[in-house]
Amino acid sequence: MTNLLILLAMPEPVRNQYRARMQARFPELNVALVDHHSKAGPHIAEADALLTFAPMLSDQVLQSAKRLKWVQALGTGVDNLIDRPCLREDVVVTNVHGIHGPPVSEAAIAAMLALARNLPRAVRLQEKRQWQRFPAQLLHNKTVGIFGIGAIAEALAPRCKIFGMRVIGISSVPRELPDFDRMHASTELTEVAGELDFFVLLTPLTDKTRNSIDAKVFAAMKPGAFLVNLARGGVVDEGALVEALRNGRIAGAALDVFVEEPLPGDHPFWSMDNVIITTHQGGFCDVYIDHAWPTVETNMRCFLNGDIGSMINVVPH
Repeated sequence: MTNLLILLAMPEPVRNQYRARMQARFPELNVALVDHHSKAGPHIAEADALLTFAPMLSDQVLQSAKRLKWVQALGTGVDNLIDRPCLREDVVVTNVHGIHGPPVSEAAIAAMLALARNLPRAVRLQEKRQWQRFPAQLLHNKTVGIFGIGAIAEALAPRCKIFGMRVIGISSVPRELPDFDRMHASTELTEVAGELDFFVLLTPLTDKTRNSIDAKVFAAMKPGAFLVNLARGGVVDEGALVEALRNGRIAGAALDVFVEEPLPGDHPFWSMDNVIITTHQGGFCDVYIDHAWPTVETNMRCFLNGDIGSMINVVPH
């Protein structure tokens, strides 16, 4: 029998959906389910396949996976997986690239609106039962820069246009795309940063992008500009961001991802009035499993049939 381990640090009803669908569709599978990498021990040594999100992994899980042949990542990003030396070269890695356009682009719009309208201030006033009025900023006629041009950015750009925004793309491979007013190379980042009212990060975490949003970038931005990070925490130099926020170098930030997750309780971000924190929620939505399932089901069928060559969204490593 083929052994599948599902490792998902998510609410129990969500975890159970994945197990239930797997067992219903592939009754020949022996499915184990755990909610944290520290609980994988009793199952991982016998696992032939692993279903998880890459950020939920640890070295110990991969080192103990002696029979592992395939990892199905439930996100697009596979950092914290393919960059781990303990991942054997013969293990096939697949992701669910292409499903995150709607949820993450909506998260970006929500973040920009929350920052522009200072919703955290409104919530704090509500908690104090204080009636104060203050002017909101508009997205209309503002300039948004999107760093990392893939499927999510292509979904976000037209949504920004609906709000009357000017859209600038920043990419390692600049190219003309609909709904982008201009496209710039990543090497031009500091030159472009000064034009932006909102700066949305969507780029994958790689050696080149790690800490690429640093003190130089913040120094180049407008004092009234906002940062939105829906990429990976490691893309941003968090120490430099803390200083930029404290010193008014930028106006505020909406942060969904962090270098260390969960974000430690003593981190300065928690107590900053000009920071909105969400808990890696960008792509997490009520229909996520419906979007991911076609890829997962196709790949599991191929895996069980020994047809590795027909698996989709294979990630080289």
